[in-house]
Amino acid sequence: MKTLDTQVKTKQPGRLECLITLDEQLIKQAQKLRYQVFAREMGAKLKTADEGLDYDEVDDYCDHLIVFDNATQKIVGYTRLLNQSQARQLGRFYSQTEFYLDRVLAMPGRFLEIGRTCVDPNFRGSAVLTTLWSGLVKYAQAGRYNYLIGCASISPGPNGFAVDAVYRNIDAKNIAPSSLNVSPKIPVPDSLKCQRDESGIPPLLKAYLRFGVQICGAPFWDEDFNVMDLFIMLSLDQLEDRYTKHYMKNPLSTHDNQTTVIL
Repeated sequence: MKTLDTQVKTKQPGRLECLITLDEQLIKQAQKLRYQVFAREMGAKLKTADEGLDYDEVDDYCDHLIVFDNATQKIVGYTRLLNQSQARQLGRFYSQTEFYLDRVLAMPGRFLEIGRTCVDPNFRGSAVLTTLWSGLVKYAQAGRYNYLIGCASISPGPNGFAVDAVYRNIDAKNIAPSSLNVSPKIPVPDSLKCQRDESGIPPLLKAYLRFGVQICGAPFWDEDFNVMDLFIMLSLDQLEDRYTKHYMKNPLSTHDNQTTVIL
């Protein structure tokens, strides 16, 4: 994968650019965006809050995929990618801190984990998430990965987590077979559950579901982030046709030359 420095990157066409970066300043800017979304917006309790950043030991092993807006000179979208080789060096996938993944990881094929996905609040409903997904697919293609895995978070409503209601709102085609169910290391406590879905399915998870991800089993309760995490998995061979045609056959540009993917 190719990493571009800021000078080269800003010379590329298109307002939005998606690229892998190892540049420390860009990574720190991404960690500030993560802090803004997860701590300030969602109320996560971060050990790094005093610095105004969200980072952990996993970051040092990941590839950092960013969407950069040339008009504002800001990172407006982000996800971190932990591939199978990097996870081996780290000793685990991040998801393994939340779920028992023996069944999933026993499947033949190569795994790529996505995490800490976020979009600048001022850019939601725009092309940012589309651009980020396009870069993610291109990265997965280049690495010949078979499965995307990760955790999708749902915040509680005023009365708690509507676990059963949320699952009823997920289409049956997005529920994995029982043979691929994973077990959460900390289930959502009964005392935190409610019956009515008061917060709905977050836009990011809705997008994942449209892409064809499957939900594998019961959720994990992340006390620090005060969310319930669903373990998600997507077979790259089973991407829906419209996404395959749009992203895989022409992954370098989208949205009338407003977006450039550089990987």
